[in-house]
Amino acid sequence: MNEPITVTYDLVEVLKELKQDIKDVNTKLEKLNTIEVELAEIKTEVRNFKEDVRDMKTVQNTLVKEVSDLKGFRSLILPLIVGGISAVIGGIVTAVFRLPSLLLKP
Repeated sequence: MNEPITVTYDLVEVLKELKQDIKDVNTKLEKLNTIEVELAEIKTEVRNFKEDVRDMKTVQNTLVKEVSDLKGFRSLILPLIVGGISAVIGGIVTAVFRLPSLLLKP
């Protein structure tokens, strides 16, 4: 039952393979670390992009409101101008018709 164990591999070769495997693992860990750093940078850029979009939406909403206010002002100013012109024309017409009667009064 207690038979000796025989190893059919050369210990130097086994150690070389282990050393190479450790180098491979270290290389993969370095790549993983690089990927994690790049992912963190991408997350930061996405966060900044979201903030920029939020700011642009705020500016857009402000501009839409201001344009709407200008349109409202235009819709108010136009009737005032037309009304003013009508009043002036009405005054001139009234003056023209009254002028002869005022001039002919004794």
